[in-house]
Amino acid sequence: MTPERTICGVDEAGRGPLAGPVFAASVIFDADNPIDGLADSKTLSAPRRDELANVIRTQARAWAIASASVEEVDSLNILWATMLAMKRAVQTLTVVPTEVLVDGNRCPDLTYPVTAVIKGDALVPEISAASILAKVARDQHMLQLHRQYPDYGFDQHKGYPTKNHIQALRDHGVSPVHRQSFSPVRALVDSSNAKGPP
Repeated sequence: MTPERTICGVDEAGRGPLAGPVFAASVIFDADNPIDGLADSKTLSAPRRDELANVIRTQARAWAIASASVEEVDSLNILWATMLAMKRAVQTLTVVPTEVLVDGNRCPDLTYPVTAVIKGDALVPEISAASILAKVARDQHMLQLHRQYPDYGFDQHKGYPTKNHIQALRDHGVSPVHRQSFSPVRALVDSSNAKGPP
């Protein structure tokens, strides 16, 4: 008898921002509870993502969210920190997958069969669901960071390198939650160090 196929979709959120952790999520569906309306999280409005995230958390057979810290991003680099977050998201699942499908062209180091799927967040429903959970979790975390560091506008740009964010960095300096390995932040740190103490 062929064992039941248990597909786990995995995706990340937050590779490009200058601040905050990188998040990843993993999702295994319940065949008896299909979820309608899934899509790449980037194509959905924030209210729709929140709505779908609630449905996924309620109806999926298993799901998990994990992250890699700013310190891990800076020490490992963003690619390997992302792989670490993905690995944590899969390892935290309460259901063991038979197959893991990951958005993109690189796979985390897992003990399960794993395949990278280019544009998987638009093609594989389980990956779409993971992308939604990861994006919603990261956005919520950035709102928390905004309350800690209100000068940077994290509630607006979520840490991405917008014009306003770059200006806030120039005006207020680098916060403890900025990724110092990213070149715009690194340049400000180097410039500050070059000036020396006042």
